[in-house]
Formats: sequence, structure tokens, C-alpha cells
Amino acid sequence: MQAKDETKAVGRLMSEYMRGRISRREMVRRGVALGISSSALAMLAGSPRRAFAQDSTPTAGAGGFRTLVAPAGLRTDLQGQTVRAMLTDPSNPDRAWQEAALALFSQTTGATAEFVAGETSATDRLAAYNQQFAGQSGDIDVYQIDVIWPGILAEHAIDLKESLSDLAGQHFEAIVANNTVDEKLVGMPWYTDAGLLFYRTDLLEKYSLQPPTTWDELTTTAQTIQDGERAANPDFYGFVFQGNVYEGLTCNGLEWQYSYGGGTIVEPDGTVSVNNEQAIASFERAKSWVGTIAPQGVTTYQEPDSLNVFTAGNAAFLRNWPYAYATSQESAATEGKVGVSPLPKGNGPDARHADTLGGWQLMVSQYSQNQEAGIELVKFLCSPELQLSFAVERSHLPTIASVYDAPEVAEASEFIPRLKEVFQGGAVARPSSVTGELYNEVSIAYHTLLNQVLTGQKDAAGAAQEMEDQISSIIEE
Repeated sequence: MQAKDETKAVGRLMSEYMRGRISRREMVRRGVALGISSSALAMLAGSPRRAFAQDSTPTAGAGGFRTLVAPAGLRTDLQGQTVRAMLTDPSNPDRAWQEAALALFSQTTGATAEFVAGETSATDRLAAYNQQFAGQSGDIDVYQIDVIWPGILAEHAIDLKESLSDLAGQHFEAIVANNTVDEKLVGMPWYTDAGLLFYRTDLLEKYSLQPPTTWDELTTTAQTIQDGERAANPDFYGFVFQGNVYEGLTCNGLEWQYSYGGGTIVEPDGTVSVNNEQAIASFERAKSWVGTIAPQGVTTYQEPDSLNVFTAGNAAFLRNWPYAYATSQESAATEGKVGVSPLPKGNGPDARHADTLGGWQLMVSQYSQNQEAGIELVKFLCSPELQLSFAVERSHLPTIASVYDAPEVAEASEFIPRLKEVFQGGAVARPSSVTGELYNEVSIAYHTLLNQVLTGQKDAAGAAQEMEDQISSIIEE
């Protein structure tokens, strides 16, 4: 690595580390991957974050986070109450911000807020939650829950609709609706994700092309770029996504079929919507990519696999989650060359952009003995002020539209404000609220058969019929 490039890479890694976005181990790991010299790595590993940060950029907010300030209007009559919140996993870089936020809450309200680390794996976390709820344990007052869990955990949550209705009205409607089960607001949105299209701006410019707005345009554009790049790079492909047999394919498949006007797998009234012309057309379109503009192996890809191909400079387009942008800026092949947009839409009268909703919410346990303090903590963490800080300090996407317009957010992560339109109109939720505890079975049936379409084991029409039969059977039973 040339000296100038190495200095730039070291500075970027140090900045990420100082702001608490990556651990020291992750900083060194990335340094090795980027080819940074051993002397520079030694400097990185030995730099104490706190001392370096104090020397360079003094902070005014709580816990060293300059944007972490308490919103007005919090209760101050909660002295003597202790609220325990199970939030991120022990080693997650978000932990420092979360602990600082809880300390600020304690200082502001008089209640004692305690951080409790959750399981790293979402599967293990849900199992731990269910074990606690089975025993009606009151040890934890506030839980961080996945976007697909409200239907599963609704019976264990208090209804936040009445106490936090004003706050709920500020959040994106689609996410609030996803958290509402049988008219009960199970959780308050905390931060969100959505499937997005990432593309090589330099290659679009090279071939005088525009970012695609439909899947047909993406197919043509990806093929044009692939044809042009193959002469110099035989491993180059037009488009990569997540085609393996897992939840990620459910997300991709939902985006395809909903963007064609083919439904949301299971509709709010319980109707199974997979066996229709528009859904089948979307599956056929996706199948057409495999082995043409996408590698044959895309049927085994999960998020890291597709991202690695893209950041290595071997793909023009990528479907992934927002975090992929930051990662793309850490690779010499894609740094400064990546654009982000909503995913394309399909064909038909009901075609629309559709980006699968992800993210996390906060729920107050009905077994909590400190529900008032728990509600106040949710109000605090999900407020516009705390969402702004989480976006600036940790690059998490807000669930409140107004936060996207804050200049501090654009300064910290320039692409975040451009995602506002996705959550105002393009985000689509998986059918977890309507299917409840059956969602996992429904998802498995869906992505298993969809993968078989992509691999050529089944035709799209036959797979759609099987999806309908299996999902209907799951719901009926």
C-alpha cells in the first residue's frame, strides 16, 4: 500500500474506532485486510480511544457522545425505581452508547436504569426471551425485540398505544403498523433497516447509464456493464443478492413479489398471497438472473457473501442492508464509487418500489414490576433526540422522519437522509404480525421453495402452488 493511501486508511480506521463504531480487534482486522503495514497496525492497536478522543475532539454530551442529550418533558418522580433493559450483546460496539444513554436517563429521571446484555444470535435471543416469559419472570423490564417478533411476543407485552400515542405518531406508519398486533402496540420503533440497491457509480458513468428504477432496467443495465467488464475481469457479474435457504431469501422474495403487485405472502386478513400471476412473474424474473447477470453460486449467498463480491469490485449492483454502504467505503475497489437507492419495482398496474423492513423495537414486559419506569425509558430511547444521537454516533437509521432532515445526520453519514423516502412509502413488512408464532414456519416454507425455483429444481408456477398449500396448511393448523 502506498504511503498516502495507508495514511488515509489509518485515519479512517482511527476515526471509526474513536467514535466507538468498531472494536480495537475489528480495527486491526480491517487493517490487515487492507494491507496496512505492521508499524501502522501497532500504532492502531496501541492507541487508547478515550485519551486520543479527548486530545482531538472534546465532547459535550453524556458519556463522551457529543450528541447524547436528554429530551424535555421526562418524568422526574421515579426515584427509587430500577428499570433493567436487555439491549445489545456484550461485545457489540453499540454497547458504550447504550450504557451512556441509560446513565443519562438515570441522571434525568431519578430512576436507576441498568444495562443487561442480550444474546448475540437473534435465534438464541428469542429462545432466552421465551424462557423468561414462560416463567413470567420480572427480572427484565424492557426488551429489545426484532421487527419480526411482535406477533410472537405480543401476549407478553404491555400495550404502549395509550401511554405513548403522541410519540408513536412521529414514527414511520409502516413500522408502527408492524408493531401493532390485534390493535395492541407491542413495541416502539427504535431503529430500522430496509433492503436497498447499491451500485457502482463509476461504472454507470463509464457506460453512460442511469440507476435502474425497474427490475427490467436493472437486468439490461447489469448485463451491459457485465459484458463490458468481462474482458478485463472474467469474474465480474452484473448483480448479486441473497439466494440461500434462509430468512434473507424471504426478504428478497418479498421484495420481488410485492414490487410486482403480487402480495405480501400472507395478507393482513390471513389470505395467502403467493400463487398469483404477479408473484410468479417476479419469481421467474429472479430465476432469469441466476447464471446470467448473477453467478450460479448466488443461490448459496447470504449477506456477507454478496457483500464480499461487491466490495471486491466484482459486481455492478448489490441488494443488501444499509450497513453495506459503510463497509463498501473500506475497500479500495469501491471506496467513493457507491450509490444507494430504493430497490427497483416490477411490472404491472400495482408495481411499486418495495424494500423489506428490518430493525429493532423496544417492548415493556407485562411481568415487570416497574412498568411506569419502563414506559418512560422507552419514551426516552425512542425520542427524536436519542434517535438523532444514535444515527450520528452509531449510524443507525431513525424511525422518525424528521430526524433524517437534521444536518448532523447528513454530516455523519451522507446516505442516511436519502433513505427517508424508503420508509415513507417503499418499506414492506414481513407477515410476522398476522402469522404470530407461526411466522418462522411460514418463512421456511416460502424461502425453501423459492430457492428451489432459483436452482431450477422447480418451475415458478409449481412452486407458488406448493407455497400456497404449505403456508395455508400451517395457518389452518
